[in-house]
Amino acid sequence: MALMPVDEALTRILDGAAPAANTEILPLAEGGGRVLARDLLALRTQPPFAASAMDGYAVRASEAVTGAKLRLQGESAAGHGFDAPLAPGSTIRIFTGAPVPEGADTVLIQEDTERLDDGLVLVMQAPEAGRNIRPAGVDFTEGRTGLARGRVLDAGAITLAAAMNHAELPIIRKPRVAILATGDELRLPGQTLGPGQIIASNTFGIAALARGAGADVIDLGIAADRLDALDEALDTALAHEVDVLVTIGGASVGDHDLVQKALTGRGMALDFWKIAMRPGKPLMSGNLGKLRVLGLPGNPASSLVCAHLFLEPLIARLAGRPDPDRKRTARLGNDLPENDQRQDYLRGDLEIDAEGRLFAIPSAQQDSSLMTVFADARCLIIRPPFAPAARAGSICEVLVLRP
Repeated sequence: MALMPVDEALTRILDGAAPAANTEILPLAEGGGRVLARDLLALRTQPPFAASAMDGYAVRASEAVTGAKLRLQGESAAGHGFDAPLAPGSTIRIFTGAPVPEGADTVLIQEDTERLDDGLVLVMQAPEAGRNIRPAGVDFTEGRTGLARGRVLDAGAITLAAAMNHAELPIIRKPRVAILATGDELRLPGQTLGPGQIIASNTFGIAALARGAGADVIDLGIAADRLDALDEALDTALAHEVDVLVTIGGASVGDHDLVQKALTGRGMALDFWKIAMRPGKPLMSGNLGKLRVLGLPGNPASSLVCAHLFLEPLIARLAGRPDPDRKRTARLGNDLPENDQRQDYLRGDLEIDAEGRLFAIPSAQQDSSLMTVFADARCLIIRPPFAPAARAGSICEVLVLRP
């Protein structure tokens, strides 16, 4: 099977990916960071009455001329409005958020007045008619769409939903992602290592990435290099009705690489399993019924690069979130040689010079097993297939990993 270009692989992985049809109803307090399953309409009008935007005095603008003395009629406070209409030649003390009494058309701010001893209020500066009043419904009216389907519920959206009087929210179900590490050599962090054994570190990084992209994660643990162990793990994934099965390692076709064999033996339709990229060539993609399968390489950096490129946007689509927008344009900090037929993702740092230009500096070491390099990297520098040699200062494209 020929090596597939990265862009084509991503298109095929995302083909048909959409949020689950069934939704959840969550309490408002638990909706932060989730995605709305349908438009949210206002259940009330805000404000429900004309309200004062300032502390001051409710007046008729025609009477509140400079030098006028108005008789204090009463007071309107938030939650305790003044019920009677404004009498001619009078004013009503009013506070921010309080209902504007009938007959008043302007709020005169308190700094432009003086309280006199005989119950009168002196107008020191005439107000502009209509000032400092928020009309009823100026924010939103009952029945209006306040938040659209697909909105990620950040602090502002949650606040608006509460103001519209929603105690519960219709939410898109999180995609369920099962992660299975494979290999006789793997042990969990904290366990004692025997000869030839290593720590299964990839699972934890991939799980963190998947949760950050909006998924619920099920850790299937480590499967030994045996078909029965892989079958058992697959049974668990199917029992949990997961949307995506992510396998780590074992997706090639060597004597001990049994993942592809186990999955195709259960009916998986293999789409592809080799990508024209570095690191991360042995990437597998397929479908087992409705279950999407993504087989990541075993090398840590290869696994994480592939997860950023393919798993993160897949989860975003399934979660109803916007596609990740991590690509930026930068300038190379070092010279780079010409590239071969595989698209390179060089781990690197980002710096901003005195002129505000963004520079990407490739790391000196690029071996796909070096997690110290990946953990320090702030970006992946993208080198297209057959790219010519590039000089320092030339324009390049980067995928930002962290600020």
